[in-house]
Amino acid sequence: MTTRAIPRTGELLPVVGMGTWQTFDVDGTPAPLAEVITKFLDAGARVIDSSPMYGKAEEATGNLLAKTGKLGVPFLATKVWTQGKREGIEQMERSFKRMRADKIDLMQVHNLVDVATHLPVLRDMKAAGKIRYIGVTHYAHGQFSAIEKLMTTEKLDFIQIPYSIADREAEKRLLPAARDTGTAVLVMTPFEAGGLFAKVRSKPLPAIAAELDCTSWAQLFLKFIIGHPAVTCPIPATSKPEHVVDNLAAGLGRLPDDSQRNALARAVA
Repeated sequence: MTTRAIPRTGELLPVVGMGTWQTFDVDGTPAPLAEVITKFLDAGARVIDSSPMYGKAEEATGNLLAKTGKLGVPFLATKVWTQGKREGIEQMERSFKRMRADKIDLMQVHNLVDVATHLPVLRDMKAAGKIRYIGVTHYAHGQFSAIEKLMTTEKLDFIQIPYSIADREAEKRLLPAARDTGTAVLVMTPFEAGGLFAKVRSKPLPAIAAELDCTSWAQLFLKFIIGHPAVTCPIPATSKPEHVVDNLAAGLGRLPDDSQRNALARAVA
């Protein structure tokens, strides 16, 4: 699978990850999700992103990794999502237990909630070796300027933002700022919560799909995102083994240049 370097360290990450919002909010270790985890990691993918906001997703992630014998294999990312220093520390300690991890690769301040309080704590945890990278997230365009400011003042390792073939707002300032500040970028909701598939339901794959070694719209949507050089990894969520296999194929083969990316956008519009 194609990899991208985390700018601050040079560590390579596979360019297709996986989110857990809604899809991993389950009890136990259902067989389809165990198969999703196995297929995902056996293909060489690594980034799994979760949050205490996602119900039971952190606990399900840890349980599934244990069931499949994959503890310690993925690049685990989760978030702190509460007010107050003590409350944040307690919440993160629960995340470690739920995900069955002694160390979290990436801890993010979810939706910038009490970000000024949490970032110093994350830096202390990073210095102590409890987490490896720190970052922030937000889903709203209205917070892009705040994220941009934090990238320039706080030397974040990662940001997580919305970006897709139908939502290119991040291209204007945020992705260039990430490139200029050496900040890695995770991309949430790359399929617009399924909305992109509704837009192309009656459309055949465009001819450009063959040029990019793609056999599905999902692969084209992901390759559009990965084709931007500032993007590190989109994190599509799925609970279906056949979908994770399809998504992972976007990490193989040729990537689109700017002209091809614009042609893809026109095909979907």
